[in-house]
Amino acid sequence: QVQLVESGGGSVQAGGSLRLSCAASGYTDSANYMGWFRQAPGKEREGVAAIYTGGGSTYYADSVKGRFTISQDNAKNTVYLQMSSLKPEDTAMYYCAAAPLPTMDTIWEGDFAYWGRGTQVTVSS
Repeated sequence: QVQLVESGGGSVQAGGSLRLSCAASGYTDSANYMGWFRQAPGKEREGVAAIYTGGGSTYYADSVKGRFTISQDNAKNTVYLQMSSLKPEDTAMYYCAAAPLPTMDTIWEGDFAYWGRGTQVTVSS
């Protein structure tokens, strides 16, 4: 089992920045592939960014490319999501997820077996 705890959410104005953190514990050998998803009210959950900590490969949704950066600190078993130039449409609950490894070249929710409880990000205009 892998436990994931997100932190760093909050409220910011459009154009601002936030950094989300996701700390993994437990059987972290099953958490070599880490991702961030988000879900806004009334919308489906979407993959935002992911990183394969085993090789450093990163994946981003088109909607966040150039604005969000995913990174890792293997010593702390922590993954970060640096979010810049935030827009009101980035408002959502953000979830961290983990998997042993990616199976596709895109962020696919089906890869991920472990999920955090989420942290809210609200961007006001």
